Amino acid sequence: MTADDIRELFASFGPVEVRRMFGGAGLYADGTMFALEAGGELYLKVDDGFALDLAARGSVPFSYEAKGRRTIMSYWKVPEAALDDGEDLAALARRALDIARAARRAKPAASGRHTSAAGKAAPAKHGKPARG
Repeated sequence: MTADDIRELFASFGPVEVRRMFGGAGLYADGTMFALEAGGELYLKVDDGFALDLAARGSVPFSYEAKGRRTIMSYWKVPEAALDDGEDLAALARRALDIARAARRAKPAASGRHTSAAGKAAPAKHGKPARG
């Protein structure tokens, strides 16, 4: 599946940036990865509730095997019917984007320092990470 194919599928959703990675691609909207393409299949970011909804539509989680271990990711396959219905796919993609944004907000700052509401790292005091 090419980047142009992906952008065309998500036309009803809005602009999608496709970034190649690990033999597949990450799909981004407004700088947030909400979906991925692997092996010609599309997968959406999920939480527990969305995973249940997609499972009811026949979807399965994205998984891969490395070093003899199977890893299941928090991305589930786009239901076949949604690939033929731009509005359905757009609604699913909006839900996945909301979930991805919430997950991103919930992650602690990479530097180990607390962040302000504006997302900026709080200044360290006396060389130690700020506490809050």
